Amino acid sequence: MTGDLFEGLTQARPSRQALAEGAVLLRGLALARQDALLAALREVIAAAPFRHMVTPGGFTMSVAMTNCGRVGWVTDRRGYRYDTHDPESGQPWPAMPPVLLQLAHDAAEAGGFRDFKPDACLINRYVPGAKMSLHQDKDETDFSAPIVSVSLGLPATFLFGGLKRNDKTQRYRLAHGDVAVWGGPSRLLYHGVAPLAEGEHPLLKRQRINLTFRKTV
Repeated sequence: MTGDLFEGLTQARPSRQALAEGAVLLRGLALARQDALLAALREVIAAAPFRHMVTPGGFTMSVAMTNCGRVGWVTDRRGYRYDTHDPESGQPWPAMPPVLLQLAHDAAEAGGFRDFKPDACLINRYVPGAKMSLHQDKDETDFSAPIVSVSLGLPATFLFGGLKRNDKTQRYRLAHGDVAVWGGPSRLLYHGVAPLAEGEHPLLKRQRINLTFRKTV
């Protein structure tokens, strides 16, 4: 991220789009706080840089990742899990900045889920061609809390399916500032991101940053 992250960008009024029972897309919700979000993210990434993690099957993920919060999500040949420490530095993950925590709380409430207190924020960086295969968020021990996902930078195609991997998926365009929330009946639906298209965003250039907030316990 560079110093031009803080150039002005036209802010649209947030709107609401239902995706499924318990799932909603809050378009433009994060735009009003984009400068504070990006400033906070720059500090987190300086403390815990992006890295390409390896799946248990030995595949290197095309999406670069880091975390902040009480725990962070990690994957390696031993499996998927949450850990209190960054395996690369041996240090605790950076604390979740208040502006991120507040956005997650506000988005969850707007989606119909009160008192959301995430303890993990996965920060994913996509460049053109990077993708996220269909998956369920199921490494948590409590599925009563929703997932909150914030999009920044280049637009992406969000794939939202059913309870089985081969269920039909719907495709939604996610733009800078959009926030998706899913929980309740939708909490374990399969979802993913299609390969990111080439482009350049006024703030983040040739990348998309995705923040995924979870309550792990």
